[in-house]
Amino acid sequence: MVRNIKMPQRVLQGVVISSKADKTVTVKVERKFKHPIYKKFVKVSKKYAAHDSENKYQEGDKVSIIESRPISKTKTWVVVNGE
Repeated sequence: MVRNIKMPQRVLQGVVISSKADKTVTVKVERKFKHPIYKKFVKVSKKYAAHDSENKYQEGDKVSIIESRPISKTKTWVVVNGE
């Protein structure tokens, strides 16, 4: 029996730091959290490769990315909209 269960997709906001590849942008997502022991706010960033089918976004653009099926070895995110 095959189940078609759709999980909620994660949505992240970040800044495009590279748009050199065709139909791919690299998005840097920063998040802040309070360290459990030292009680100091720590800023952590991570880079995601996202699919941009129209080559619409350039470096410095703020974009939202949404999780999707694997598009390639490293791309599992798609750019939804930007500013």
